[in-house]
Amino acid sequence: MHASAHPIDVPATYADLLNLPENVRGEIVDGELIVSPRPAMRHGRAATKLSGYLSGPFDDGIQGPGGWWIFSEPELHLRGEAFIPDIAGWRVETLPEMPETAACEVAPDWVCEVLSPSTERNDRVKKLAAYARHKVGHVWLLHPVHRTIEVLRREGDTWLIVMVYDGNGPLRAEPFEAVALPVHLIWQAPAQPLAEESPAPGHGAAGDPP
Repeated sequence: MHASAHPIDVPATYADLLNLPENVRGEIVDGELIVSPRPAMRHGRAATKLSGYLSGPFDDGIQGPGGWWIFSEPELHLRGEAFIPDIAGWRVETLPEMPETAACEVAPDWVCEVLSPSTERNDRVKKLAAYARHKVGHVWLLHPVHRTIEVLRREGDTWLIVMVYDGNGPLRAEPFEAVALPVHLIWQAPAQPLAEESPAPGHGAAGDPP
């Protein structure tokens, strides 16, 4: 299934999102209702791992400066448009308190979209333009197949490509340049579990009969 855009003779509303089946993701961009399939496993793993690398130093302040809210798949309602980025971050100055509502009406300072065949065109064309309209400061575009991350900074109504990370080694990039993130581990399989040490000859485990 690919992302599809419904005709915009009548602009979509938040009520249209409530009528969608649960196995899809709906967004409203420039009046269009855009319906996408749920992310594939590779997509979800990349988003989960990157969110984890950011949450420790920037949300919890563990070996990092703190000062950010980091959320996975938050729902954003921004002046009639609706978005569900893969990850988003707000500086505490932008969002002093966590909203109690299901959707946030404050534009984030940073967004990451994990690209997939079904969403890449919308992410690069429609959503980048929309994020610029709503004054999002930075966008990262993570491609889990190509193992790249494009780091974009908003300059007025356009986007400047700050860097393209090639998948090798840690990443230190705006707006999280304070910490080198181990994003190269996104592409790797899980670490193997540590093998249990066998007791030395003649020495049984505690409690074993002699």
